[in-house]
Amino acid sequence: MTARTKERRSSPLLDTLLIIASVVFSIAVAEGVVRILNGQPLLAFPLPEAADSVGVKPGQLEQIPLADGVERQWFLADPPPLPNRRKPPDGWQELFHYYEAHPSGDGEFRGTVDTFKVWNNAFVGDPCKHRFLRRAPGKLFVYDPSDGAASPPYRFYPDVTLPDWLVTNQLGWRGLPLQVPRGEKTVRIVFVGASTTVDGHHMPFSHPELFGHWLDMWAASRHLDVRFEVLNAGRESVISTDIAAIVHSEVLPLNPDLVVYYEGVNQFRPASVVEKMPDQSAAPPPRTQAATSPAWLRAASRYSALMGRVLSAVGRASSDLDGNEWPKPDYKVVWPAGLDERDPDLAHPNLPVSLNLIQRDLDRIRADLATVGGELAISSFVWMVKDGIVLDPIRHRYILEQLNVANYPFRYRDVERLAKFQNRLLTKYAAVHHLPFIDFARYLPFDPDLFVDAVHLSYAGIRLHGWIALQQLLPTIEKHLKDGTWPASPRPEPPLPTFTPRQITFSCSKGS
Repeated sequence: MTARTKERRSSPLLDTLLIIASVVFSIAVAEGVVRILNGQPLLAFPLPEAADSVGVKPGQLEQIPLADGVERQWFLADPPPLPNRRKPPDGWQELFHYYEAHPSGDGEFRGTVDTFKVWNNAFVGDPCKHRFLRRAPGKLFVYDPSDGAASPPYRFYPDVTLPDWLVTNQLGWRGLPLQVPRGEKTVRIVFVGASTTVDGHHMPFSHPELFGHWLDMWAASRHLDVRFEVLNAGRESVISTDIAAIVHSEVLPLNPDLVVYYEGVNQFRPASVVEKMPDQSAAPPPRTQAATSPAWLRAASRYSALMGRVLSAVGRASSDLDGNEWPKPDYKVVWPAGLDERDPDLAHPNLPVSLNLIQRDLDRIRADLATVGGELAISSFVWMVKDGIVLDPIRHRYILEQLNVANYPFRYRDVERLAKFQNRLLTKYAAVHHLPFIDFARYLPFDPDLFVDAVHLSYAGIRLHGWIALQQLLPTIEKHLKDGTWPASPRPEPPLPTFTPRQITFSCSKGS
């Protein structure tokens, strides 16, 4: 090869192209690494929310006692991909991204979420007179409830993949399709609750799905001639009365063997023990990355996980949060007369944080399940709150905001006190009624990195949640398998509680 040939091959243009290619390749590799760390798909644009940025830390898994026959390495195993995951219906993804870019601003009707729900027509009534449905963009999916009741207020659209990644079965529940007809020697377990049961829609799996997979691994290790079908009927924003209605109208027709109840925030009202509420207006929120970062960077972060990390760094530099509890006005806590905080009387007429109503709804669920030979399990509820806790102002900003804005003006110590009381009462309720009890609050490590906000878990937290459920419920499952009550004898089942969505259109005047 001549010197002239070498010179031609090392032209400035070629060198520039090689440098550009090298930079592009480096950025692509970095982007892929960051997406993997965030648990995001490599080819999705715009990006869904990051599934996680922090895994289970060394020693946390070992804090959770194992049930007999469980191998700790199972924790690393994931369920197989959902066979019913596919593209959202035509036009839904584009509509979802439109609402992402054009939020309503009223904070009630959320276009990215509420547009794709199927609303109970008895709950909707005249949408123009509804507190928040009137904010809908002139269209709603609705269904007609079989019993005519307005509760639950909605169901997820059935048998689709929603634009936020939630996969639903033929009942509109998260996860795998139901087995139809129900197979012989099948034990059916249904989890019910609100957003902390359905878990983040964008997360790969919810804790009931992980629980079900590990339960199958346990059964296989024991060579058991039994099949477990674990279902998730949870949905965000519902209260105990709605959950009781879900059990009655949707779960009961499936003849469940066990229903697991987990909820503890949507009726949690600390004002129930406050003598006189102070001014309800919260202090102006501190500056965060949303307020201080340039618009182009916030937009870029929706398409690049790498830019998302840059956005976080900018937010850290410009935020004035320091991680401490915000200043709160003074108020006086008055505990209900005659109520023992350590050993609550279930029949006390003035229980705080809606516990009288919650018990009545749990009683209704127990009575309904008794008609089909089913059993109820309940759980303690986990809050990421402790008096004096100092949080990372950027990584844990949603915890800070929930505790200091959504729960303003209540002090950390009072939220913590009421959360512990609620769990003591639920523990006693389970003991009095001889129900299986899952003590999530005891066994989930107290680590803000396992949380998205003060009650919702990161994916690492979700995995630990499902793992705790496995350890705590296996003794009950083994007992029923040994005494022959599970699997139950085959019995006729009513038709599946399916429903048919339809779309309505409406136009509300400004004064409506």
